[in-house]
Amino acid sequence: MARFKLTIEYDGSAYHGWQLLKDCNSVQGKMMDSVKDVFGPNTRFELYGAGRTDAGVHALGQVAHLDIDTQMSPTQLKYRLNDALPATISIIDIKQVPKNFHARYDATSRSYIYQISTRKSAFAKRYAYWVKDKLDTKAMQEAANVMVGMKDFRSFGDKDSETKSTIVEVTAVNVYDDGGSIVVNVVGSHFLWKMVRRIVGTLIEVGRGRIDKRRVESYFNKFSPEPATFTVPPAGLYLEKVEYGGQAEDDEIPPIPLMYIR
Repeated sequence: MARFKLTIEYDGSAYHGWQLLKDCNSVQGKMMDSVKDVFGPNTRFELYGAGRTDAGVHALGQVAHLDIDTQMSPTQLKYRLNDALPATISIIDIKQVPKNFHARYDATSRSYIYQISTRKSAFAKRYAYWVKDKLDTKAMQEAANVMVGMKDFRSFGDKDSETKSTIVEVTAVNVYDDGGSIVVNVVGSHFLWKMVRRIVGTLIEVGRGRIDKRRVESYFNKFSPEPATFTVPPAGLYLEKVEYGGQAEDDEIPPIPLMYIR
């Protein structure tokens, strides 16, 4: 069997996340259906993603690896699978890789972006979170700096998570304001369930002036259930990219997702 690295984008609005679940519409399930459509229902193959995304969460650069016996070139495979996929899922790149490459375990960092709309939009409800209040992005960035480093993020995790350790290395949390939308970029080694959405929700509360930087610092000193109450909707969240062999670069404003709000 050959192993291929797939880079995938998807609109997560209609899916219960990436992970294959019984009786649920998932991105991984649709990907597997496309392989069966191209190669036949009894074809042996394996498909692993770099990580789960929750229901309603989008991806600009999800990564998966596919093991399958084929003579197709990566370009042929890309076109054939894309033809079999729904319009809401697109494979943007396929490369053949060594058989010891693993989409999940070889990843060194993951980058997420969250889009906040500063006005009501008739089109962006599935792709951004509208916050009516004016946000102080300078205060948000100061609080975001507190979150960078190897820290215990148990206050930002979920009690139902299967993850045993709550220690996570976050390498960057940046807040960008272009006047029409605010984008929060979070980069880390990995993330706890709902962690990014709670980081963003906490920063929004800082931006509103309801909590301050010191309150955010306290969440790392001892467990607090408060960040869970700040959890933002999944619609504005995007898995931007997965890095292999090194940390993600943090030198440019990340691309604004599908719905650019002015």
